[in-house]
Amino acid sequence: MLKRSVSLLLVLVFVLSACAAPAAPATQAPAVPVATTAQAAPPPTALPAAGTGWCSSVKIVFFPGGPEGGVFAVNVYNGAVQAAKDLGAQVNYVWSGWDPQKMIQQFSESAATKPDGIAVMGHPGDDAFDSLIIDAEAKGIIVTSQNTTLPKVEAQYAANGFGYVGAENYAAGHALGVEAVKRFGLKAGDRAMVWGLLAQPARGERTKGVIDAFKEAGLTQDYLEIDSATNSDPAAGTPTFTGYVSAHPDLKAVVFDHGGLTATADTYLKAAGKKAGDIKVAGFDLSPATVTAIQGGWTNLVIDQQEWLQGYLPILQICLTKVYGFSGLHVNTGAGFVDKTNVDFIAPLAAKNIR
Repeated sequence: MLKRSVSLLLVLVFVLSACAAPAAPATQAPAVPVATTAQAAPPPTALPAAGTGWCSSVKIVFFPGGPEGGVFAVNVYNGAVQAAKDLGAQVNYVWSGWDPQKMIQQFSESAATKPDGIAVMGHPGDDAFDSLIIDAEAKGIIVTSQNTTLPKVEAQYAANGFGYVGAENYAAGHALGVEAVKRFGLKAGDRAMVWGLLAQPARGERTKGVIDAFKEAGLTQDYLEIDSATNSDPAAGTPTFTGYVSAHPDLKAVVFDHGGLTATADTYLKAAGKKAGDIKVAGFDLSPATVTAIQGGWTNLVIDQQEWLQGYLPILQICLTKVYGFSGLHVNTGAGFVDKTNVDFIAPLAAKNIR
């Protein structure tokens, strides 16, 4: 009987040993302990259900700045559309034709709809914009800016998510002016023309930067203000340009402080009876037309503001602030030059209105 009991016990031990997991080799690192249910942290409650987009409950009004489909504005818009798609945000787009007064009116109308956030072009400047933004912030609306800084109100509400995405206007203008003097071989006394937007306090800082750089180089320069018709439709400025060139046959270089005008450079020069290279051209922002003009020698130097980012990042900013409470991010997108030596790399992206 005892012998039989011992045999059964041995069988039981063998079965239990067979069911157990094999022991780890002596050289293997010990397993990491697994937390029990009581020790595990609960999942974050801020995240929505999978597949809905983590910013899907956030409503945003976005200002691309220019006319619908216009040069520069279309790249900004494309960036914002991609961000909305990636993040799931609900975005309403407001087109302003680059008119600061219209932007002010549209901001008031947009704030009245009580969105979670508004991404604005800063062209009207602090003095015109700040009271409206302060009122919107008091109502719990997150405001952020792109393309043109609003330094006073940004400093006041950075902790609330007020950020900036775009070039540092004065620095960008000055850098382009300095680079143009160097690359074009300009010397003191040479005539240059700057066509810009000095009348707009904040936006005009970029024009001022170009003018100061030319002044430092001792150039003889003339300044032309971009009128409202040309600001909205660059082709409308053709008679202005041809008239100026006709009156100043010694013109060596011109800077177009406007993405739309830069994209129209070859049209202006051809209308003035000039060949590629007769007048050196510098400007701002890439577009398919500007890329073609650079490749053809009509335009010689451009600062790339990476305007697509001026659409994408403000949408991301508002989502980050609304969902996670992040403060404002200040991003400089305008530090790179494009000319004939590197334009072919960027051309395929410009064709898609991404660069």
